[in-house]
Amino acid sequence: MNQWLGIFFQENLTTIIKLSNILKNEKSPYLQQHKDNPVDWFPWNKETLGKAKKEKKPIFLSVGYASCHWCHVMAHESFENDETAKLMNEKFINIKVDREERPDLDYVFQKSLSILTGAQGGWPLSMFLDENGVPFTGGTYFPPKEIQGRPDFKKVLNNVHNVYNENREKILAQAPQVKEIFSKINQRSAVLNQPLEPFVEKIINYLDENNGSFKGAPKFPQFYLFDAMFYFYLKTKNKNYFKPVEVLLNNLCSKGIYDQLEGGISRYAVDEKWIIPHFEKMLYDNIQFIDLLTKFYQNTKNDYFKNKLLQTIQYFNNEFKNKEELYGSAYDADSEGVEGKYYVWSYEELKNLLKEDIKLLENKYEISESGNFEGNNILVEKNLIPDEDKNNLDQIKNKLLNIRRKRIKPFFDDKSQTDLNAYMLQVLLKTSVNLDDEDLKSKTIETIEILNKKLHQKIIHCYENKEIETFLEDYVYYALLMITLYEVNADKKALEKSIKIMNDTWELFFNKETQLFQKNIIKDNDLFASPLDLNDSNIPNGNSVYLLISNKLYSITNDKIWSERNEVLKKSFHQVLNSYYSQMFSFIKTLDICDNSLSFTFSGTSQSIKEMQLYLQKEYLGVATFVYQLNNDTKPSVIICKNQTCSNKLTNISEAVEYLSKSD
Repeated sequence: MNQWLGIFFQENLTTIIKLSNILKNEKSPYLQQHKDNPVDWFPWNKETLGKAKKEKKPIFLSVGYASCHWCHVMAHESFENDETAKLMNEKFINIKVDREERPDLDYVFQKSLSILTGAQGGWPLSMFLDENGVPFTGGTYFPPKEIQGRPDFKKVLNNVHNVYNENREKILAQAPQVKEIFSKINQRSAVLNQPLEPFVEKIINYLDENNGSFKGAPKFPQFYLFDAMFYFYLKTKNKNYFKPVEVLLNNLCSKGIYDQLEGGISRYAVDEKWIIPHFEKMLYDNIQFIDLLTKFYQNTKNDYFKNKLLQTIQYFNNEFKNKEELYGSAYDADSEGVEGKYYVWSYEELKNLLKEDIKLLENKYEISESGNFEGNNILVEKNLIPDEDKNNLDQIKNKLLNIRRKRIKPFFDDKSQTDLNAYMLQVLLKTSVNLDDEDLKSKTIETIEILNKKLHQKIIHCYENKEIETFLEDYVYYALLMITLYEVNADKKALEKSIKIMNDTWELFFNKETQLFQKNIIKDNDLFASPLDLNDSNIPNGNSVYLLISNKLYSITNDKIWSERNEVLKKSFHQVLNSYYSQMFSFIKTLDICDNSLSFTFSGTSQSIKEMQLYLQKEYLGVATFVYQLNNDTKPSVIICKNQTCSNKLTNISEAVEYLSKSD
C-alpha cells in the first residue's frame, strides 16, 4: 500500500505543485484568480525577465483584470486546460499582469499591439515578447478552436514558438526598430497655439444624435468628451453642445446600461441603444458619470437626474467600500459563471413574485415573455410614471432588489487604487457642494481622512512592496483632491500637501526629453519604452490634471514656477493636438480653462464669507480657483480676477453676479 502511494505521489507531484503556482504570493485579486492554473505563471518583475533572458525563451504576456468577462472565458478555455498549459510551460515564460496594478505596462503593450498588427486592443491582451521583453506579435482573446476568423490558441502558441526559434536572431535584431517606432507615436507639429472650440464642433459630426456617444456598437460613454462639451456649452450657451450631453444622459439613465434597481452604470453597452450592458461595474466609469450628472442637474434642475445621481452615490457608498472603508475597483459581469445572471429576470419569475403588481412594472419598464437578453429581461424604462404611482413602484422595486440581493453576487475586486479613490472623493466633494448636502460632505471628508492615513508615509498605487508601486495618476489625482479640499473648506494643510505632491510629481515623472509626464517613475521604468500617455482613457489624462492644478496654484500662490510649468505643458499639448484631438478632450477643456483663467479671492472670517463662497462654488467650483485670505474682518469681500483683470472688492452676491455678467 505504501509503495503504491509513493508511486502515485511521484507521478502526480508536478500536477500538485502546479495547482498552486507562484501567483499565490501576489496580492492582486486578478492574479489570485489564476493561482491554481496548471500554467506556470510568473508576475512581471526583474527576476522573471531575467529568467527569460537566461533561458533564451520568448515570453507570453497575458494582461487582464478581475472583472473582465473575456479574461474569464479565455482562462476557463485555455489556462485551466492541462494540454494547453503544458504547451505554454514548455515553450514560453508565462507572465500574468493585472492592468489595474500596472497601467503603465498595459498602456505600452496595448500601443505595441496596434503598431505591430494594426489590431484594436482590449482585454485579455495576449502579447508575445522576445527574451528581452520587447514585443514582436500579439492579439487579444484567442479561442480554443478557430471561430469567426480568430485562430485557435494552441495553434498560435505553436506557430509563434516555431517562428521565434527559426528567426530568433532576426527578431532580437528588430528590437531597436520597434523602440524607435514607439518613440515616434506622438509626432509633433510646429503649432504653438490654436483655437480650441473648433475641435468640439468637429467631433459632433461623429456622434449618434439619437442614442448618444459615437455611432455604432459596442457603445462606451466616453465621459471625458461630453464633460468637455458641457463645459463649452456653459461657456458659450451654444445649444449644439448641450444636446449631445442631454441625449447621452437621457439614454444612460433610462436604458439597461443603468442598474434601475440599485444605481450605477455598466462598463459599456453591447448594442447601439444602450439596452444590453456588459454587466461589469467599474469605479472609474461611475466617478465620471456622477461628475457629469451633477453638472447637468445643476444646470437643468431636473429631479429625474438628481434621483439617479443620489441613487448611484448611495450604491457606491454602500456596496463599493472594502474593509479599509475605501472604494474597491469593480464588480464582475459574471456570477455562477453566467454573464448578467445577478441582474436579469425571467418574465415568469417577475409574474410569480409580483402577481397583479406586474402591470405597474410593465407600465414603467420594457419587460416581456420573450425578454430582451437571452430570454430574460433587463429593466429598461419606457415611460415616466405618474406621481400617484411612484410610491407603489418604489415598493415593487425594493421588493425586487431585496430578492436580487439574496442571489449570489458577482465577484468584487476590492483593491483600492489611490488614483480612483482620490478622484471619486474629489467628485463627491464637489457634488456635496452643488447639492448643498452637508451629510455627504462630512462622510466624504471622513473617507478622505482614511485615505490620508493610508498615504501618510508615501503615496502607493494599490499595495506596498511592488517593484513599481506608484504612478503619475496616483500623484496628480491625490493633489487634485487636496486642492479641492482647500477650495471647499479653506483647508491650508490640504493646500500645502497639494503643493508638495505637485513638486514631487515634477521630480519623479516629468520626462525632460519629451517635455511631458510619463505614467511611471522615470528612474524605475522597467519597460522597453517610456509610457508617455497623451490620451484620455479610463480617466482624464494625468498630464491634463497636472496642468489644471498648476494653473490653480499660480492663482493661489503667485509663484512663477507654476506658470512656467504651465507654459511647457501647454506648448507640448498644442503640438500634438491636431493629430490626436479625439482622445484629448480633457486637455482641450483644461487648456481653455487656463486661457480663460478665473479666480475668486475671499477676505473676512470663515463664517462671514460663507454665503458668497457657497453661491460662487455652486456655479464655478472646478472651472475657477478659490483663494482665501481669511482675517478677523466681519465684513466679507471677494475680488474676482478674469484673464489678469481684477475687480475691486465686492461685498455681496449681487455685486459679484453683476461683475461676472459684465465680464462675460
